[in-house]
Formats: sequence, structure tokens, C-alpha cells
Amino acid sequence: MYMEGCICLYDMHQSGFNQREILFLGPRSSLAMTKLADPMTASDSLPACFSTTFPMNSRSRVSSLLVLAVATSTGAGSDDAWSVFQSMTLRNLITWNSMISGFQLLGLTGCSMSLFVRMHGDGIGFDCATLISVIGSCCESVHSSIGQCRLLHSLAIKAGFVSQPEVATALVKLYATLVSDMDECYRVFIETTDRDIVSWTGIITACAESQPEEALLLFSRLRYHGLIPDRYTFSIVIKACAGLATERHGSALHGLIIRTGFEDDTVLANALMHAYSRCGNIELSERVFNQMRACDIVSWNTMIKAYAMHGQGEEALRVFAAMDVQPDSTTFVSLLCACAHAGLVDQGHELFNAMLERYGIAPRCDHFACMVDILGRAGRLTEAEDLIKQMPVQGDPVVWSALLSACRKHGETEIAERAAQKLIELEPKNSVGYVMMSNIYCENGRYSDAGFIRKEMKDGRTRKVPGLSWIEIGDLVHEFAAGGRRHPEKDAIYAELNGLVGRLKEMGYVPKTSLVLHEIEEQHKEEQLYHHSEKLALAFWLMNATATTSFGCVKIMKNIRICLDCHNFMKVASACIGKKIVVRDANRFHHFRDGVCSCSDYW
Repeated sequence: MYMEGCICLYDMHQSGFNQREILFLGPRSSLAMTKLADPMTASDSLPACFSTTFPMNSRSRVSSLLVLAVATSTGAGSDDAWSVFQSMTLRNLITWNSMISGFQLLGLTGCSMSLFVRMHGDGIGFDCATLISVIGSCCESVHSSIGQCRLLHSLAIKAGFVSQPEVATALVKLYATLVSDMDECYRVFIETTDRDIVSWTGIITACAESQPEEALLLFSRLRYHGLIPDRYTFSIVIKACAGLATERHGSALHGLIIRTGFEDDTVLANALMHAYSRCGNIELSERVFNQMRACDIVSWNTMIKAYAMHGQGEEALRVFAAMDVQPDSTTFVSLLCACAHAGLVDQGHELFNAMLERYGIAPRCDHFACMVDILGRAGRLTEAEDLIKQMPVQGDPVVWSALLSACRKHGETEIAERAAQKLIELEPKNSVGYVMMSNIYCENGRYSDAGFIRKEMKDGRTRKVPGLSWIEIGDLVHEFAAGGRRHPEKDAIYAELNGLVGRLKEMGYVPKTSLVLHEIEEQHKEEQLYHHSEKLALAFWLMNATATTSFGCVKIMKNIRICLDCHNFMKVASACIGKKIVVRDANRFHHFRDGVCSCSDYW
């Protein structure tokens, strides 16, 4: 079969196909044929076959196709492609590009970049295709540095390729990946002479996760310039909407998708489901899911994950039972997460055991972390620790963090100390282990130990992640940090919050001062608790509640796990103000209504 492919390419050449036509057809036809070939036969027979059959002027370009074909074929690998490349007596730019691209496709990014260095050192020129492959390799490599990024950028400028949309888009992605430097990304984007939809999608992608509001602004500018977004652009902008506090922008984008004719696009429907659920509206996620004509594995996984994030474990299991496709590893992560949040211990055990026995899916670290979470939340801490010891691989920070969090929930100090030690060993600059252990000591009245932990954290120059909350009022998103001292309306917010606290205390709210270090006066302990970021956000919402904001519910997004005192505060506040309060923290959603939370205090 492989030699038939060689003959086919030869016949194409003899029949008058020019270089452009061969290049256009080659990657598709030769790849399809190479996949059926014996890779060892391929690497042995290629050079001889083509050195004797093809004329000298076409030998190198046809072999270039074969280099790329062998590199990407099933069963073949870098050695086979490299053998073809090494055996070639004539190598042109296409040949070098094929080998560099082949290394990249195989995930051998270091080899790809090293070959480019050798190529450049030998005085061989490069083109846009070369740069795109090398920039892509640099972007995918874990060993890449900002120095390499700037060097490639300089080469693109000197060669006059930086204004090309494809090269500029690749550079934007590289800068965003390595240093999250949006200023540099914008600079490259502005230098592009012909900004097409690919260029715009590239710059939107760069800021979609870290700066979702900016991504939406860029999308508006794209449309202002008369460009029509495609399905890839829409998918990225929907991803940006998932990072916002409310679903308002996602709903507007949903309408535009329908008007543009992408209503039945499965990829976009999946993205919309995810965005709606991340913005706290599980009902809209359900509506999109139920209206889909064809669901793929991503669709089912997204809906299961949405229910898991909102603590609706039974609904997640119901969707799993209705699946008409084979579940994958991601499916079980979402299912186990749903069981953990809903306290479905037996169901979680059954699913975990069924993974390998019934579906042939070997549990990985994230599955074990979910199972540790399930057992830990249920108070079965010794069993959870034993499970970690039985893991076929070393437990990662997520696994030990799950055990430590469970220890905090149940006030278990001994196991917590072992989990915190492991967590700190794995991530010495992550504050989670220190902070959680300090909180456990405080709740158990061991304030001197808590102080020692915080001193150790300070001596190690490990900084605590600041608690931040966001709330959308009108067209603006407002950010609050714990303390709120930098907010321009801090005095008015404090006054509003003090009035609210007074009303909540009359309704039974009692500040959880045991969470604060013992050395602080009781009054100051309460003040410190009152000024947590989500409480400040709620007070700000109450200050700005008008006829337009009085409908619906209050939605607050925060970057870390909600503390016990804030959880109790929000429960009583929902009854006091007569509004549903939805808080999205780092782990899940809490829906507070009429004095109770959707998590049933199981979190």
C-alpha cells in the first residue's frame, strides 16, 4: 500500500501537476496512505525509491511531503521522518519546513526549535511557514523563555514578516502564553497591516481568560470594522463571557449567534452551556442543552459539570444515566465532583469502582482527588488518607488540598498537619497549606500554633492570595478586596454594611470570631470579619439597588473559597433583604434564598 502511494505521487508529477498542486494535495493524500503503511518499510524504502524515480529538480519537494507524512503517520515517529530527512541529498526550504513542522506535530518542540537554529546558522533563509511552526513550538514548550519569544519577534521584524496576519497571530499567542503581557500582544496586533478575522480572534483569545471585559470590547470593535465573526471567534467570546459575574453579555451574544445562523452549532452550544452555568444561571444551561439537536461527549460532560458546580448531584446522575455516548475520563471527574458536593458517598464509590471495571478507564490523580473529597466531606478522613497512600502515583497538590479542606471542615488536626506538610512540600510558594492550617488551629483554640504557621509563611516569603469579589452594577463590574480601604466610596459602604449587620444580628446572625487570631480584640475580630470582600460587595449592591436592579437576584463572584462566617452571613442576609443571593467561589456555587443555602451547609 505504501509503494502504491509513492507511485500515485509519481503519476501526479508525470501527469503535469505543478509544485503548488502537489503541495496542496500531498499532505492529505500522502498522509492517508502513509497511515496504512508499515512505518519501518516506509523509512527504509523512501530515499531509494525517490532518488531513482524522480528527476533531480522535483526530488526534494516530493521528499518534503514524505518527511511530513511519515512524521504524522500512525505508528511512525520522529526517527522515521528524521531518516528520510537525513538521507536526502538535496534539501530546500520546503524540506526544512516539513521537518520542523513534523517535529512540532509530534510534540518534539525542542527538536523543532533546535533544527531551526541549525537551519538559520547554516545561512538557509526562512519564510512565514517556518516562523509559524517555530513560534508554535516555542508556545507549546514548557522550557520556553521570554528571551526566545523576543528573539523570534525580532527575526520576524527583520525579515518583514511581522505584519503578516498569520505570523502576528502566532506571536500574540506566544506573548500571552509566556508572560501574559497584553501590552506586547496589542503592539504586535497593531503592527499587522491587514487585520483579518484570524488576527482579531487571536487578540481576543489572548485576553479572554484574564481580561474578559477587554475581550468583549475587542469583539465590538471587530464588528465595528465590518468583519463578520465566524464560529471560532464566537466560541472564544463565549469563553470570555464565562468569566463575568452575570449572564447578561452571554445572552446578548447568544442572540447574535442565532441571527448569524450558528444556532445549531454543537461547539457553540457547548460553550453557551458552560458560560451560562459559570454565570450562575443553570436554567439557561438546561434550556440550551434540551434544545440541542445533536449532543457530543462534550455536551453531556458540560451539563454534568454544570449540575456538579451548582450542587445538584442527583440531576448530574440523571443526565449520566441518559447518555447515549461512551463516557470518558472527564465525565467521571464531573460525576465524582457532583457526588462530593451533594454528599452522595455510596454513588461516588460505585462510580469510582465502575470506571475501570465497566468502562475500562483507569483513575487518574483528579479522580482520586474527587474521591478523597467525597470521603473527607463525609467525615471518613482516615479512609481518605488511606486512599491517597494506595494511589498508583504520588498525590498531587489537589489531592492533599482536598484532604486538608476536609480536615478543616471536621476539625481534625493530626491528619491535617500531615496533609499540610505534604502540600507545602509540593508547593512551597502556595499559601493554601499555611492559611488552611492556621485556620484549623484557630478553630481549635490553638492560637500560638496558628501564629507560628503564619510566621513560617512570612519567613518563607509566601504571600496569601488576597480575597477578591466582583459584582456587576449596571454596565460596570466593581471589584472589592478584603478591607475595602481603597474603594472611593468606602465610607458609604461601611455605613451601609454596619446597618445591615445590625439587622442581621437581630435575626440571629452571630459572627464566627474563632476564625480570627486570638491576639486581636473581640470587637476588632468582628470588624475584620465584616470587611470580607463578598460582604462589601453585597453592601454596595444594596446602596445601588434601583428599579432596574431590584429584579432577579444578587450575583457575587469571588476568587477563593467562601469562609464559614460569610456563608452564615449570606444565609441570613437573603432572608433579610428578600432576595436570592448567588455566590460563585473558587469551588462551586451557593444559592442563598430565604435563610438557607442550596448546599444544605454541606460544603
